[in-house]
Amino acid sequence: MGLGWDETVYVSQVAEHAPAAFFSAPRARGVSLLVAPVASWSSSVPLLRVYLAVLSGLGLFLALRAWRGVLPVRVVALGGALFASLWVTLFYGPQAMPNLWVALGALGAVGCFLQAQADRSRPGPVWGLAAGAALMALMRPTDAVWVCLPLLVALVAVRRWRHGPLLLALVGGLAAGAAEWVIEAYVDFGGPAQRLAEGSRIQGGLGWNNAVGDQLRSLGGRTLCRPCTGAMPSVAETLWWFALPVLAVLGLVVALRARRAAATVLACACAATAAVPYLFLIGYAAPRFLLPAYALLSLPVAGALVFLLTRPRGTWRPVAVTAVTLGLLGHLAIQATVLVRLVDRTTEGHQRWARIAAGLHRNGVTPPCLLTGDDPTAPPVPIAYYAGCASANTAGHNENTTAAGLARTARRMPVAVLTADGVEPPSYARTWTTVRLDAGVYARVAPFAGKRRGS
Repeated sequence: MGLGWDETVYVSQVAEHAPAAFFSAPRARGVSLLVAPVASWSSSVPLLRVYLAVLSGLGLFLALRAWRGVLPVRVVALGGALFASLWVTLFYGPQAMPNLWVALGALGAVGCFLQAQADRSRPGPVWGLAAGAALMALMRPTDAVWVCLPLLVALVAVRRWRHGPLLLALVGGLAAGAAEWVIEAYVDFGGPAQRLAEGSRIQGGLGWNNAVGDQLRSLGGRTLCRPCTGAMPSVAETLWWFALPVLAVLGLVVALRARRAAATVLACACAATAAVPYLFLIGYAAPRFLLPAYALLSLPVAGALVFLLTRPRGTWRPVAVTAVTLGLLGHLAIQATVLVRLVDRTTEGHQRWARIAAGLHRNGVTPPCLLTGDDPTAPPVPIAYYAGCASANTAGHNENTTAAGLARTARRMPVAVLTADGVEPPSYARTWTTVRLDAGVYARVAPFAGKRRGS
């Protein structure tokens, strides 16, 4: 499938074959550290995919393991299967992206929190809570805070849950995971407040934004919905999303009747706070944003399904079992359909980037080199990674240079400006050589590249 835009940014920070891409304010270094054991010495995408697939599968197992003894084993196993079978989970499991790891950290942290509350003599769950909080904060510090809000409130406001070592583990884990982000904020952005403000600007300004409809539109297999226009996906593709809160509420009722409400309430509360910023505070959508909420809600949903499969008696039981089984089979078929369609479309797009990179090489733009441009059909950041070049922008979210700086760079290394068909290049590149790279994509190549090719 090749690497996506965000993936190339994270991987390039530790890769040897390509310069590090510009690292904007909203990002954190957790993914780069995660892929370093492979990406630091190999450029093989299949190797990286297999490594991340195995690692994310192991992470899901460990996160679910934290819930043994808190919920029945069959509920935990079914919840894990439900979460793992979502197309968004399967799509991002082998990818160098942070959201799934926040989800796994959240699932493990809440489970360890409940384990520690049940038996305060065991140090393992306390350390597990710290590790889960640190993992979330390492990947996305702001997401970690939203997920952990109910845990912090429970530790402070609920008398029977007050536990100093747990509070220390939770706060310490968040601090340890976010330490690098905070240090980088002071070094590059003027402090955490300025970094958060810059991140808000890049994301279109955080504030009241009803993005529920945007999330619905993304369920048909859109990795990023910005701007989120177009028709809604089919009812079949969105039905599970509407069933999710209904089944979670039923799971909560079942847990209340079974006198294990605390675990389900806490899972639902953390899922709700994890979802709030991406449903109501941001002006665009991506399905991966809600992965932490899906992971936490999978257990109450599983509890509801187990109840529907086992509770009915007499003639109603075969009816209930048949209905739930057919519903789950249909759900799996729909998830697989969306996944295959998305993978095919994504692979086609990434192959196009590879063709453009090959075209640049044929025209003398070889490492060390630099790419720029503002054409969304030929983004310079991922194409630069594919070509082994650096990338730069004079405007937009990745602004890190000026037109004068690019002109100076063109005197000492190959520089190319990617443009769409019929779009005028910037003034400094209008005399550069024009080459066609792919359908509708051209490059203005600085004279230096031509000299290298000629030699």
